[in-house]
Amino acid sequence: MAGGITDTGELYSPYVGLVYMFNLIVGTGALTMPKAFATAGWLVSLVLLMFLGFMSYMTTTFVVEAMAAANAQLRWKRMEKRKEDDEDEDSSSGVSDSDVLLQDGYERAETRPILSVQRRGSANIFEITERVEMGQMASMFFNKVGVNLFYFCIIIYLYGDLAIYAAAVPVSLMQVTCVTGNHSCSVGDSTKYNDTDKCWGPIRRIDAYRLYLAAFTLLLGPFTFFNVQKTKYLQIMTSLMRWIAFILMIILALIRISRGQAEGHPSMAQLSGIRNLFGVCVYSFMCQHSLPSLITPISKKKHVNKLVLLDYILILAFYSLLSFTAIYCFRNDTLMDMYTLNFTNCEIVSVAFIRYFLGLFPVFTISTNFPIIAVTLRNNWKTLFHREGGTYPWLVDRIVFPAITLIPPVLVAFCTHDLESLVGITGAYAGNGIQYLIPAFLAYCSRKDTQLVFGSGTVNKHLSPFRHSFWIVFVLIWGFSCFIFVTANIVLSESKL
Repeated sequence: MAGGITDTGELYSPYVGLVYMFNLIVGTGALTMPKAFATAGWLVSLVLLMFLGFMSYMTTTFVVEAMAAANAQLRWKRMEKRKEDDEDEDSSSGVSDSDVLLQDGYERAETRPILSVQRRGSANIFEITERVEMGQMASMFFNKVGVNLFYFCIIIYLYGDLAIYAAAVPVSLMQVTCVTGNHSCSVGDSTKYNDTDKCWGPIRRIDAYRLYLAAFTLLLGPFTFFNVQKTKYLQIMTSLMRWIAFILMIILALIRISRGQAEGHPSMAQLSGIRNLFGVCVYSFMCQHSLPSLITPISKKKHVNKLVLLDYILILAFYSLLSFTAIYCFRNDTLMDMYTLNFTNCEIVSVAFIRYFLGLFPVFTISTNFPIIAVTLRNNWKTLFHREGGTYPWLVDRIVFPAITLIPPVLVAFCTHDLESLVGITGAYAGNGIQYLIPAFLAYCSRKDTQLVFGSGTVNKHLSPFRHSFWIVFVLIWGFSCFIFVTANIVLSESKL
């Protein structure tokens, strides 16, 4: 296999894996959810949030199942290869006819009962020990058209994701630091400024943005050249910051509500806000594309589906509590797109440290996600050009692939930080495909291939709890319906303009 495709790096405990997944899922989507709740209504928002969380968990178990099936097939191919090599050695060594007969009997016992070995539990052929990225799984289970569609979808999403991240961090830093005069207690209100306004002395705001972008690239770009495990301690540290920030925002909102300073009067349902809420929720539960890099290094995977379920429950609880305290604390028209900016005003929070900590919280969140997404895209590029049995030269493996991963999104972020159209395409189309359609097709095709290779009696130890084919059909219908719904709303919105 090509270098970097199946290496797992340092193993870590299930609890560290839980931290990684929490960090990956809870990102910028969580910070835009209160505004989406306010525009769609609390009842509609809660129902849709719970439903989309359930759908995301289901497709996550589909990906884990496909990873186990891919590992089993790779092991089987290696066993077959070793068997062929042994036969070649026997034929060249001049074994006797009796030896051949004995060997034939042994071979029949070996080829026939690999499944019985699995049933006896003496061989864990479905153990997830090799990191098989989604691109490699697509190559194993899809036909050529399916593989091309997969790469088209995953590349659009991951490049879009990296471009959004690369722009959002310097924008947040610019909004927090480029405030002067009477606005020093209101951090991050970008509507009051133009890019050509002064920031520090002769430095314009756009110049400050590009300086922050250069610093962001120099600090986090090198992680693209290494494994995701290199960010282990950074992940743990920022996970603590993440919990502190969410708890702070929830407590501050509850304090204002308890003091009778609450201004929010949220409606129960507003159908006009569902499209935006859908995009935010899909983005807020996205993790399927990075599961191979996160799940494979976990040392004990016996209860991996329960671990993932615990993560989703925790995340759902945070999203709900954060959003409900927000929509009752602040009026709909005062809720910021980035919720942390609601706490950067002196009238809301008197302690300067808390104001700046919350104002800079998106920087912490995005900065820890960026290396994981970059490594995932890099590994998928490697798989796309991989040929069985071949290896990449050191220059290509260590320089070229990381460079083509890092440079394009940084260039996009350098040219513009107004990524509204890119966010729309990334979330509504590529995100929908990655979170719903691709996992469902992977589960269907991997089950079909597993039965062909190992027989109908084989049981995948990581089989999804949603093992009935009804769930795959349901996810596919839902995914295609979302495509139609989003496209129809875009067309209607354009026609009104």
